[in-house]
Amino acid sequence: MKSHSQFRRGIYGLLAVLLAFALVFDASTRAARAQEGSQGPQAPAPAAPPEPPPQPSGQPQKQQAPPAPITTIAVQTNVVNVDAIVTDADGNLVTDLKRENFRLTDDGQLQQLTNFAPTEQPLTTVMLVEFSGTAYGFFGYKSEQWADGFLSALKPQDWVALKTFDLRTTLQADFTQDKREIDYAIRGLGFPGFSEAVLFDAIYETVDQLRDVKGKKSILVIATGYDTFSKHTLDQILRRIKETDVTIFCVGMGEEIELYKANSGGVGYLQAKNQLTTFARMTGGYAYFPRFTGEMGGIFNTIATYLRSQYTLAFTPTTPQDGHYHKINVQVVDEDGNPLQLVNGKGKKKKAQVEYREGYTAANAPAGN
Repeated sequence: MKSHSQFRRGIYGLLAVLLAFALVFDASTRAARAQEGSQGPQAPAPAAPPEPPPQPSGQPQKQQAPPAPITTIAVQTNVVNVDAIVTDADGNLVTDLKRENFRLTDDGQLQQLTNFAPTEQPLTTVMLVEFSGTAYGFFGYKSEQWADGFLSALKPQDWVALKTFDLRTTLQADFTQDKREIDYAIRGLGFPGFSEAVLFDAIYETVDQLRDVKGKKSILVIATGYDTFSKHTLDQILRRIKETDVTIFCVGMGEEIELYKANSGGVGYLQAKNQLTTFARMTGGYAYFPRFTGEMGGIFNTIATYLRSQYTLAFTPTTPQDGHYHKINVQVVDEDGNPLQLVNGKGKKKKAQVEYREGYTAANAPAGN
């Protein structure tokens, strides 16, 4: 029994030693944690950032979104922007003009230019293409022959989108600076599902979508000019165009179609052609009507060059803010204020030619004024 008592005392002593050690260890741990908390946690050394993936040769750095929108000029602000193209009598661009060379009137009243931007600005363009059964013979399987004419003339900083329309409009490729995306979308269109074409609806919708986009913006319409199923009328689309600062260029497909078959629709070809011409003229653009596909490459290259060579004029109207349509007149003058004369290819002096939108819809005066 005595040996058992001694054994128990030994066990109790060992337990007491272990308990004391545990208390000391716990106290030291708490003290260390308290000190660490007063100094803040020590951050590990930052790891080196990963190497960015290499960009393919010749491919521009793609941005995440198209240009940021701005306020609609025709409704919420009194500043009016006008893009103008200046050429000589032979159609050659004039790109070295200054603010003093432009004279602008609003309903006959001379206006002071509050801003003047020369050529070579980035572009924002929507290619709006009729992809109907009627147009397919001209557009579809020949697209490789003309698409590159426009896309290759664009620069890395330019934005472009592709929309098609038949019985409805379809966004094939959203705004991108990688022109190959547009090219792939064109080549992958397949076959149209309908022979109808909603030209008026497609233009109306696209003008609205570009309403708040800043900078040089345009629509490149590639279509026969026929409209067979739109909800909007011609009068409605013309009123909408009067409110926009978007430049519209039109390339009519109907010339070649008319060479091979008579149009069976309800709208004559001359009227369809006149519609495209009107859309372009009212917005300061041009309309082209090639008879053969071989002309397309040069036309699209010219359009891209013209877009890039626009002068942007801005003014704050001194005319009434009455919500009405105001006619604009733009002249190009020399240092003496006389119409600018340029020598043409035959050595004769001719007046410089100016293309610009015909007018704008004024803002309504604020309530109480």
